[in-house]
Amino acid sequence: MLEKFLDRIAFESYEDLKANYKVHVPAGFNFAYDVVDEWARLDPAKNALLWCTDAGDRRMFTFRELSELSNRCANFFLRAGIRKGDRVMMMLKQRPETWISILALCKIGAVCIPATYQLTVKDIVYRCNLAKVRMILSVDDPELVGYITAARPECETLGAVAVVGDRVPADMLDLRAEIAASSSELPRIPNELTDPMLMYFSSGTTGMPKMILHDYTYPVGHIITAKYWQHCEDGKLHLTMSDSGWAKFGWGKIYGQWICGAVIVAYDNEKFNAHNTLELIQEIGVTTFCAPPTIFRFLIKEDIQKYDFSSIKHCCMAGEPLNPEVFYRFKELTGLTLTEAFGQSETPAIIGNFDGFPIKPGSTGKPSPDYDVDIVDENGNSCEDGVVGSIVIKNLSKHYPYGLFKGYQEDEEANRKAFRNDFYDTGDTAWRDSDGYYWFEGRSDDVIKCSGYRIGPFEVESALMTHPCVLECAVTAAPDPVRGQVVKATIVLAKGYTASDELIKELQTHVKHTTAPYKYPRIIEFVSELPKTFSGKIKRATIRHGDNNT
Repeated sequence: MLEKFLDRIAFESYEDLKANYKVHVPAGFNFAYDVVDEWARLDPAKNALLWCTDAGDRRMFTFRELSELSNRCANFFLRAGIRKGDRVMMMLKQRPETWISILALCKIGAVCIPATYQLTVKDIVYRCNLAKVRMILSVDDPELVGYITAARPECETLGAVAVVGDRVPADMLDLRAEIAASSSELPRIPNELTDPMLMYFSSGTTGMPKMILHDYTYPVGHIITAKYWQHCEDGKLHLTMSDSGWAKFGWGKIYGQWICGAVIVAYDNEKFNAHNTLELIQEIGVTTFCAPPTIFRFLIKEDIQKYDFSSIKHCCMAGEPLNPEVFYRFKELTGLTLTEAFGQSETPAIIGNFDGFPIKPGSTGKPSPDYDVDIVDENGNSCEDGVVGSIVIKNLSKHYPYGLFKGYQEDEEANRKAFRNDFYDTGDTAWRDSDGYYWFEGRSDDVIKCSGYRIGPFEVESALMTHPCVLECAVTAAPDPVRGQVVKATIVLAKGYTASDELIKELQTHVKHTTAPYKYPRIIEFVSELPKTFSGKIKRATIRHGDNNT
């Protein structure tokens, strides 16, 4: 399948990959028809999706089954009045209908809007009205269905609501029954590459969520992610830990992985549990594994050595920078090397630890093929090595890479800020060393300015993570009448540790000895949990806002 999109698949070095990786997309390409249906035609018995739950459920779906089921689902959508360009929001956790519905919407040209099942009434109303949502797909969770019912009168364009499960309200449709009752015959519905296909809402770390639009070329952009970073293998099991409402789902649980022919693991768990996750990996024999840093931080606190990791050939993480301490500890316990990548809901992996160069723990790696990445100052000029600046994708007028989003919908101010000087500004900062490695600093708003110093939160967090008492932490700027800002650390303690003034002093001394002394946290607050987005990213802005209003 990869040869349909790449002139070359194998490369001798990172430099060869960067210089000669060339991707092309056929006119009228549609992922559902041209990848999933094509796999079904070439090998009807080829495995595609393994659905698992903590209760012991296991169900394997072949590409042929998914092709037929997505045709049936597409016919249901058409019968319900959903047409090309209409927007459908789904909160389906990791039920098999998640993949079936995404493929069906792709086939008919409707826009899929993934959303987390953790949305409340105001979240649902906001998204429905901003995106002009025509239909909602939901699991039958009573609380979520109740929120949808309460939000429905305020959702101006919303029509039908379809529910998956045994508890379908009388005024909502039974999605499984509707799919089963629909025809499996579906004539191909043509589309243009530039048609809207997928819309994410941003995580909202710095304001109200924005609508991020991707077109029909987006899946091909994730060949980089799946093949050259995650190392997904044809016919082998790949597990990315992600709910279907996160952009990480698009990174790791559908597009690039199926282009590679991998079998995706749908781990439909209600709540993350380290023991259950490790048991599942051991039982089913996962080959490639990807998870956010938070999960690896919890895994290394478990008795991980009693589990069999021999099936895993490659482990990787993204979502936030990986602290070196987690990297070293995970390798010590499992023998596996964690590879990191940087990207956004707006992009695939644009910087990463690819094959062909040694990993520097704490570094995000080097730029992806097909992406002209640079670090620039506030005037758009390239920064010298060692100087912190904004991560940008350059020269968009010459080459607009596949996978890069098409803009923020109905938000011209956000577009003006993000697209300028012929580049896309990610809003994240980093510095580059003399070997070409990129070192992530944080969101532009996260950088701390204390007594004339610029301090990146990640380096302080990494220093704190080397102390055994720290399970998780977030470093932010707190207002100070003398210094303007000072470094504050908000910390979740590991089991067996108790907050005290003595522990605060111990941690401050530890940071002074681990990194430059001026970076130590003058304020330390212990909490039971950190504020996070639905996708698991730490909301440093929430901590800063609380400090600025006390």
